[in-house]
Amino acid sequence: MQHKTMAELASRWLSRNAEALTEGERRVLQSAIERKTVARDTTRPHKEAARLGDRVADAVARIGGSWNFIIGFLVFLAAWTALNSLLLLSGAFDPYPYIFLNLILSMLAAIQAPVIMMSQNRQAERDRIDAAHDYEVNLKAEIEIMALHEKLDELRHSQIVGMCDDIARISSQVRRLDETLALHLKNDKTRK
Repeated sequence: MQHKTMAELASRWLSRNAEALTEGERRVLQSAIERKTVARDTTRPHKEAARLGDRVADAVARIGGSWNFIIGFLVFLAAWTALNSLLLLSGAFDPYPYIFLNLILSMLAAIQAPVIMMSQNRQAERDRIDAAHDYEVNLKAEIEIMALHEKLDELRHSQIVGMCDDIARISSQVRRLDETLALHLKNDKTRK
């Protein structure tokens, strides 16, 4: 495959001009020409590029979206209401309708929602990169399969051509044997 050019491979395998290829498709064809892999670890660049704020946002999203957080928060809410409704009947610091609790919950939601959105945006970007990488790997696998099919077709064609040559040679030998046999039979008839 190394004698092939990018334009030939783009035309044959992708049915496009080399100028119309995306950067990923060029990378895949070049790797096919050079017989190199396109698979790579796509998680490492994300981890290395993550700043402190990114890591905090991911941690908040991971914790805030867990059953442990939900159960813990339900326990906190139950304790808050029980403490302020039942135990501190006369001296409750946040009596019913729990205005201070509502303020805390609103502030938590106002902070937590954008932080979780930041984490989701980062995850969406990682997903786009992973999808592009998966496309390149799948395209490379498809190209390699097509190359194998071409090689098998060439082998099959050369075997068929060889068999045709063998048949022609054997046919010629049979014809000569027939002619020799006919000549011997004719000579035997003339001698009798």
